[in-house]
Parts: sequence; C-alpha cells; structure tokens
Amino acid sequence: MQTEIRIDSTCKEPKIIILTDRITDEINELVKKLSADSPQILAGFRNDKLEVLDESDLLRIYAAAGKVFASTISGEYTLRLRLYELEERLDKGQFVRISNSEIINLKKVKSFDLSFTGTICVSLSDGTVTYVSKRYVKKIKQVLGV
Repeated sequence: MQTEIRIDSTCKEPKIIILTDRITDEINELVKKLSADSPQILAGFRNDKLEVLDESDLLRIYAAAGKVFASTISGEYTLRLRLYELEERLDKGQFVRISNSEIINLKKVKSFDLSFTGTICVSLSDGTVTYVSKRYVKKIKQVLGV
C-alpha cells in the first residue's frame, strides 16, 4: 500500500482520500480505524480495581470457566468483553486467534514448535505454553509464511 501526505497551508481540516481499484478487507479495516469515534481502550479487572491495559503488555487473551482473561506481563485480568469483540478491537498485525478460546500476541511469542502432528505448540515470552487448534493451523502457517 502506498502512502502519501501533502502539506497545504490553505487546508483547514485534514482530509483522507483512498484511491483503489477495488474494496478489500484491508481497505475496510483502514476505513473502520479511521472513522472510529472514540479511542479503543482495553480495561481489565484485578483485585477489585479496573485498570487500563496496554496492548503491548498483553501476552494472551483466553476464555475459561465462562469468563475472559487477559494475561499480561504484570499478571492476570478479567475482561468484560467477549473474544470475538476483542479480536475486532486488537491490532490484526499483532494479535491472532489460535483457537476458539484463545488469542495470542505475536510479538510475545518465543517460538512455534511445528513438530506436533496436526497442531502447533506455542511458547510465549513468559514461559507459558499453549497450542494452536487444528482448525487454526492453516491460518497460523499463513501468518508465519510457512
């Protein structure tokens, strides 16, 4: 994708024009981000406190026992959003769904072990080990370029 910025001193308000031959998922995602009315913040509960979470601190987000949890560098938080809502909010270049119950931060992955038949073992930077479900193996391989 090409990006161009023009500085015009007569311009009173920024204007964004997207020039394309067809509408793609990438274009739709860009328009969605540009037209968002409010900043997308992520907040989690821990010890009866609501804390704003930084996306770069997230290791993984997972569902267990009917609740959604965010695992960060500083601990575990309970979230009030569902996984599909979080998947829509989080940066698609950094976060990927690996099963029906888990999303991981690709920037916090230490290694992927492809030696398991039908699945992929994921080691995160904090030592957590998790697995890509069979349903998501093809998607992860595309993300990794293998």
